[in-house]
Amino acid sequence: MPLVSIDRLSDPRLDPFARLTDVALRSRIEPDKGIFIAETIEVIGRALDAGCVPLSLLTAPNYLGQLEQVIRRIDQTHPGTPVFAVPHSELRQLTGFELTRGALCAFRRPMLQPMEKTLENARVVAVLEDIRNHTNVGAIFRSAAAIGADAVLVSPACYDPLYRRAVRVSMGTVFQVPWTRMEGDARTWFVNAARTLHHLGFTIAAMALEDDSLCLSDPRVRSQEKIALVFGTEGYGLSPTTLEHCDMTVRIPMRRGVDSLNVAASSAVAFWELVRETA
Repeated sequence: MPLVSIDRLSDPRLDPFARLTDVALRSRIEPDKGIFIAETIEVIGRALDAGCVPLSLLTAPNYLGQLEQVIRRIDQTHPGTPVFAVPHSELRQLTGFELTRGALCAFRRPMLQPMEKTLENARVVAVLEDIRNHTNVGAIFRSAAAIGADAVLVSPACYDPLYRRAVRVSMGTVFQVPWTRMEGDARTWFVNAARTLHHLGFTIAAMALEDDSLCLSDPRVRSQEKIALVFGTEGYGLSPTTLEHCDMTVRIPMRRGVDSLNVAASSAVAFWELVRETA
């Protein structure tokens, strides 16, 4: 596996790692170029476990010892993948943040599967409508993996589960939970998704504070053989179109005058309530 020392940050081979803190820019560039960035040894390992194809590894010379096992593993499965070594003092200038966890690895984005393939053998599914916070997206995936939700569907405008921060917050579990992005515009995507979910036998439950919302522990919720839980943004909630095409609305009981939880916390509670009897 070639180790390449680079002393010019303008070297085009470093382009995939440049200015990783620019969310708007990266959200366009990474999907367009077919790459994503994994950060930390643990997350890189989970990406490799999932069969993701590494394109290059970026680190500082002082981290090479810690990376020995990862480098050996990449060399065995994808020989010729370059390891770029850049002085630690210059990495921040390149990436926009302090690299404190060893390495960054650029991977080829895996092809997304159709909904039907993603939902094979699934019973509890999360649908994320326009969630625009990478931390929440990553945390939802981590809860899904840890508690046992079977798949995640994301709306066309939902933030990218493979964005660096989402991947890191998920601790790489985004590579373990089947997921795909649905197609369509703001008016049609959920109509199409609901049609497919119903065809596959799912009951669709909106997590929403409506007058007729059922408690999450209600037998009418827990008895569903297959259920898709729809989560929206914390500020605006779910769109009227989405609520119209759901079979029921569901809420988590609250105390002390609190009306709702953070969407990532809500997902963990909902997954636990609906998965625990089958664990």
